[in-house]
Amino acid sequence: MSLVQNKKAYFDYEILEKFDAGLSLNGQEVKSLRTRGITLAGTYILVKQDKTGNTEAFWIGANIPPYQPYNAGKGYDPKRDRKLLLNREEINYLLGKSMEKGLTLVPLSVYTKTHKIKLEFGLAKGKKKFDKRDSIKKREVDRKIREELKTRG
Repeated sequence: MSLVQNKKAYFDYEILEKFDAGLSLNGQEVKSLRTRGITLAGTYILVKQDKTGNTEAFWIGANIPPYQPYNAGKGYDPKRDRKLLLNREEINYLLGKSMEKGLTLVPLSVYTKTHKIKLEFGLAKGKKKFDKRDSIKKREVDRKIREELKTRG
């Protein structure tokens, strides 16, 4: 079941590959996601490599408000970086791909899968202005076709 989708990502980017990852969340963040939800606009995925050579993926920019604002812990930060739970091979692959010029990692949706919160993100390449115009034209043509079929049927 999808909790939130980033529809603007499909308009602004050409999605080359999709990945699923678990999220490292605490209890009140899970409850808050299920009840209040969040917006994915302005969030991104960053693969970091530390000095010892360990690589980890993080979801950055997500603002998950506390489930009960007056009962939130003193150290709760709604904009903290959240770790993505991925295999070592996937992280190394994403690190290599994110270093390539013009490619970025964009969150596409947050959903539940067997009582777990998952993040779907994509390896994306930014669209040019003329590509966006083509997307708008295609969407308009599809809408007109649906209207025609609706009036005939």
